[in-house]
Amino acid sequence: MAEIAIDPTLGPVVNRTAGEREVLESFLDFHRTVLLRKLHGLTDADAARRLVPSATTVAGLVKHLTEIERNWFHILLEPSPGETFPTTDEAALASFTLAEDDTVERLAADYHQVCARSREIVARFDLDHVVPHPQLGEVSVRWILVHMIEETARHVGHADILRELTDGTTGAL
Repeated sequence: MAEIAIDPTLGPVVNRTAGEREVLESFLDFHRTVLLRKLHGLTDADAARRLVPSATTVAGLVKHLTEIERNWFHILLEPSPGETFPTTDEAALASFTLAEDDTVERLAADYHQVCARSREIVARFDLDHVVPHPQLGEVSVRWILVHMIEETARHVGHADILRELTDGTTGAL
């Protein structure tokens, strides 16, 4: 039986004995990168194509995760005046809904930019730093990072299946 090769340059592999923050951030960055790889190479039409009964599309997943990044890092940790964390079903649905100008290129650029800003924001806080959350009470930065790993990884799995259904492309990367 052939062994599966493990890429030694992947963040989670490089940081396998690092501190807690480095491990958490490398796993989140890994899943962020995989999401963009699932989008890369798709046409705007293919990225927006519905292949399952729900309205979930590869482009919609990228748009959703862009909003999720903003919500959990920007709004909770560094809110602008008047910004509030969305808590309605309508807001959740809207985060998947594509607009006419939501091209693959624009969605990827927006996600890349929001993730870069998320990294800057979260770097200023200790893992034990606690902030109020409108539904959960209080959450720590550690909890936010773990939640974002879970949320991003779950949706990357959806994107992986949708990409395979679109053009047969498979693989974690």
